[in-house]
Amino acid sequence: MRAPPPLSADAVAAIVEGRHGDPFAVLGLHEADGACVVRAFVPGAETVDVETRDGDRVARLERRHAAGLFDGELPQRMRYRLRAANRQATWLVDDPYAYGPVLGELDDWLIGEGAHAGLYDRLGAHAIVHEDTAGVHFAVWAPHAQRVSVVGDFNAWDGRCHTMRKRLNTGVWEIFVPGCGEGTLYKYEVLGADGTLLPLKADPVGFGAELRPSTASVVRRTVDFPWSDGEWMAARAATEPRRAPVAIYEVHLGSWRRGDGGRWLTYDELADALVPYAVGMGFTHLELMPVNEHPLDASWGYQPIGLFAPTRRFGEPAAFARFVDRCHRAGLGVLLDWVPAHFPVDPHGLAHFDGTALYEHADPRQGFHPDWNTAIFNFGRNEVANYLIANALFWLDRYHIDGLRVDAVASMLYLDYSREAGEWVPNREGGNQNLEAIAFLRRLNEIVYARHPGAVMIAEESTAWPGVSQPTYAGGLGFGFKWNMGWMHDTLQYLQQVPVHRRWHHDRVTFGLLYAFAENFVLPLSHDEVVHGKGSLLARIPGDAWQQFATLRAYYAFMWAYPGKKLLFMGQEFAQGREWDFEAGLDWPLLDIGWHRGVQALLRDCNRSYRAQPALFARDCEADGFRWIAVDDRSNSVFAWLRSGGDGTEPVAVVANFTPVPRDGYRIGLPLPGRWREILNTDAAEYGGSGQGNAGCVVAEPRPSHGFPCSASITAPPLGTLWLVHEDE
Repeated sequence: MRAPPPLSADAVAAIVEGRHGDPFAVLGLHEADGACVVRAFVPGAETVDVETRDGDRVARLERRHAAGLFDGELPQRMRYRLRAANRQATWLVDDPYAYGPVLGELDDWLIGEGAHAGLYDRLGAHAIVHEDTAGVHFAVWAPHAQRVSVVGDFNAWDGRCHTMRKRLNTGVWEIFVPGCGEGTLYKYEVLGADGTLLPLKADPVGFGAELRPSTASVVRRTVDFPWSDGEWMAARAATEPRRAPVAIYEVHLGSWRRGDGGRWLTYDELADALVPYAVGMGFTHLELMPVNEHPLDASWGYQPIGLFAPTRRFGEPAAFARFVDRCHRAGLGVLLDWVPAHFPVDPHGLAHFDGTALYEHADPRQGFHPDWNTAIFNFGRNEVANYLIANALFWLDRYHIDGLRVDAVASMLYLDYSREAGEWVPNREGGNQNLEAIAFLRRLNEIVYARHPGAVMIAEESTAWPGVSQPTYAGGLGFGFKWNMGWMHDTLQYLQQVPVHRRWHHDRVTFGLLYAFAENFVLPLSHDEVVHGKGSLLARIPGDAWQQFATLRAYYAFMWAYPGKKLLFMGQEFAQGREWDFEAGLDWPLLDIGWHRGVQALLRDCNRSYRAQPALFARDCEADGFRWIAVDDRSNSVFAWLRSGGDGTEPVAVVANFTPVPRDGYRIGLPLPGRWREILNTDAAEYGGSGQGNAGCVVAEPRPSHGFPCSASITAPPLGTLWLVHEDE
């Protein structure tokens, strides 16, 4: 066999030392001086033979370097494989450098423009058939790296073996590795821009991950899940969420309930237990605290590493898909907490991914978050914005998620968020608004709503930023809803007052109606209100046990009848007494105690009546759906209002008494005469109350009061809330 033209000593050294930036130009099958030449780097081999796919020996390659570099001439171009041997073993090698690229020019253009909505179809690890061969295509963005290799069990984690092809127009590296398949463990070995070998990196678009503390990515399929939720998805697309009942049960999957020995429940076990529980309680949606893979349990998922990977704590990606499918078949929506504001700086993650500030800002005044010791995404970089938008679409496309609650939006909007003077960089106009983040959020919402009608985007935004939930064409950020943090803080402060002092804090409840329709609001009683020493909702209410439970029941009914969609964190539906602990399950044995069962029963009935009365949800976002009856009764700490759902719906009157004194003969104005049925009374005996009320109904007479043509004399029970619905005679 004729010897092929020799490589330069520098090229040989670069290959065997894992420093070559373009191994496809050297390894594999090439034509040189009219001959077909095969070069292969097979560490540990003493001999390497070239075979046909049928196993017929064609040629033996010459060893050109003791580290395992071989080459030789073939009689013609052909599909081949290599048979390597040493004194201990013989093994077959399907040469990855014999295969062409998978990505194309359109991918290059879309990635470069930051417009590749299907980025997750191209980057990451995909088990495919390429050039008639089964294997895995790996692709990763690392434009400043000198060299990127994929490593795993398939190559003994040797970064010299599968050095990837760099696509110069985009900085994406790719390689097809024949013989790999689903379940393969892998990472990327990156030689940084300055020649430093970085810590092994998990895949930024990895679809699976090892269970912590291990950190490798895992090849997983996320297509062709056997979905059976077609009816749900079709109905969702035809739904206007602003006009629909929305009662969200916020859940941390690792601590809702634990299994034997304190183990986590699996996605399938959660589908068996959590789904029927939430449905039975009347909730419309689950909101899952982040299920993206994350290394630290104590972060609750809010410091994610694997943005495209459901956490391995509870099972495989297919099991998470089954969980969502079970939710939908039971009539339950699924929302995910999503964290695009920042990311942890663990060495295997995104931080300095290619040896430079790639996903984050280089300047720590822009790229480092002092509160959380995390990196901040560079929203002004096209590829980074594209990466995050594609991630949002991924959960909606591949896992049929019904919406995202976007975490920490305020920290994204303000350049000086949680920073002192001199610790932040003004924008190009000299202000403190993060113009790149604003543009990113608007584009994100436009794309999500265009591609997924009926899905919702919810902002956790705690400032007075205008138009968070207004359309982008009207100058808003384009979210569907915004958490009403002001309402939450004010009303909880009100509850913490001793009842006799509540008259002096009356405005904490009424003030919220001055801005209640400025945004499309969700009323959140979230996990943030029952951690970090705040105690449970029950524990912060003053008085004896009877007053605490009665006040909590009255507050829930007050909230469920107040304008805005509802969110309640797990455990609060049965008045868990201790603060939430992410390392333990909820205190389910409390349901053996009547008062706790009573709160749970009240919440269940709140949801049922709420969903049955369009007056309580259809006009949540418009001022014409709300009218005060009694707004200024400070001396009695009574609030009364009317909810309307528009034409063809019966109005609902709400009366809340936040003192332990029953108000007999209390007159309220009403719009219509006749019978008003008492559909909810939080003081009912079955809830643990004293049983005071109106014997099931009141009758309005044509006697004007509170600006209404009719009125009724009612009993407002102590620390109780009533719902009264007009019955059309």
